[in-house]
Amino acid sequence: MKIICSQQELLNGVNIVSKAVSDNTTMALLKCILIQAGNGEIRLTANDMDLGIETVISGQIEIAGMAAIDAKDFLAVIRKLDNSDITIETDDNFNMTITCNKRKINLLGKSGDEFTFLPKVEKKDNVQISMFAIKDIIRQTIFSIGNSDINKVMSGVHMVIKNDQLRVTTLDGHRISIRKVQLKSIYEEQEVIIPGKALNELSKILPADADKEISIYFSDAHVSFEFDKTIVVSRLIDGQYINVDKMMSSDYKTKVKVNKAEIIKSVDLSMLFSKEGNKKPLVVDIRDDVMELKCNAPLGSLDDFIEIQKQGDDILIGFNPKFVMDALRAIDEDEIDMYFINPRSPLYIKDENEKYVYMILPINLS
Repeated sequence: MKIICSQQELLNGVNIVSKAVSDNTTMALLKCILIQAGNGEIRLTANDMDLGIETVISGQIEIAGMAAIDAKDFLAVIRKLDNSDITIETDDNFNMTITCNKRKINLLGKSGDEFTFLPKVEKKDNVQISMFAIKDIIRQTIFSIGNSDINKVMSGVHMVIKNDQLRVTTLDGHRISIRKVQLKSIYEEQEVIIPGKALNELSKILPADADKEISIYFSDAHVSFEFDKTIVVSRLIDGQYINVDKMMSSDYKTKVKVNKAEIIKSVDLSMLFSKEGNKKPLVVDIRDDVMELKCNAPLGSLDDFIEIQKQGDDILIGFNPKFVMDALRAIDEDEIDMYFINPRSPLYIKDENEKYVYMILPINLS
């Protein structure tokens, strides 16, 4: 094999597929990137058996071929080379010579014959959504997935497509995040649980382009995301997702409208006093048209007052400030609505049309 491509093009491609390289494995090929040159394409692939990524880069093919190379070493070398053309050549033993200007690096390669290629997902009934929208949905929900060691289903993202609506849900036992998006077309109903890791890695490589769309394909065991010249395939989580609708309530005794920037400043300050080790709650005291936020710890204390618009009863309630901050940062509006039932019931942060809903369980202050 012999190929020539720019350093930037190669680096971008290697960065993309490296997201699917396994760190915790004894199988050498799972630590590798497969380079395939042929049929006018230079294709890079990585696959850890749960997540696989494939991308096509631009370049010149002088000799077609295929070889696998340790991803960590390959990426480290490419990063340090000049922003110029790179020539990659392999011999009969798959030893790789990388040349850039006057520099020449040799790396031990491997045969790609036993490399595990991406699972085939039939390309039918694909769902189309803008790259910006899916990236935004992931950002607004991924923080509340659970620990896979406790419950595999809770470590996933519940995605439901029904008619012309996409609904994404995550939960970790302390909070629930729900995001709904209107699609441009009506689709056949789909309900899957996608590993949180897969969507997190997808978000890192997905451009935030509102004018371009990503195609999503489903099979019984996998989901495939295709955009530009990249394919991301993830194994689905088998199981029944928790029925979060039964856990939600539309009742409330207190509704508060507050400026997001103001409450974020206060909650952010409270996190200085609620660190790992003391886990002091953020106390929210709502009286008349004022929200008082308090946090007391051995390190120090916070006492802050924020003007609000209130409907209903006064309330005193406590929360983990990180959970509140995660939800606030995911919301793009300047003003937010917060709904309270009583000091032992969840807080709901949601918009009028419930395009986003964040439910956070309180901490018992007594």
